Amino acid sequence: MEAIAKLNNVPTSPRKMRLVVDLVRGKRVNNALSILKFEPKVGAAKIEKLVLSAIANWQQKNQDVQLEEADLFIKEIKVDSGKVLKRLRPAPQGRAHRIRKRSNHVTIVIDSLNEVVAEAAESNESDNNK
Repeated sequence: MEAIAKLNNVPTSPRKMRLVVDLVRGKRVNNALSILKFEPKVGAAKIEKLVLSAIANWQQKNQDVQLEEADLFIKEIKVDSGKVLKRLRPAPQGRAHRIRKRSNHVTIVIDSLNEVVAEAAESNESDNNK
């Protein structure tokens, strides 16, 4: 059973956040948390908090399963651009340059590796029986 967590309107450009997200995509949750803890980039702390939130959401959905036995991994994580605040900065000769302050939305989906392996095995068996 998968769990979803979302982080909206993060005041960081999507390009910078994608650099952090690419480090943990597809990794096991424990490994991802250790990577994010020691990553110096700005978005790493926010992504770490989001992963912890996704783990809590998964625990809420699956109260009968132990977290250690679940073997959670990051199934999907994506960064979409949010709203852009447009500001003006004075420029020479009475001109003004537009400054775009970008924001982003991050969505994470975590799942248990045991369930994914079991589902894949069942689908392979059903394909072989046809």
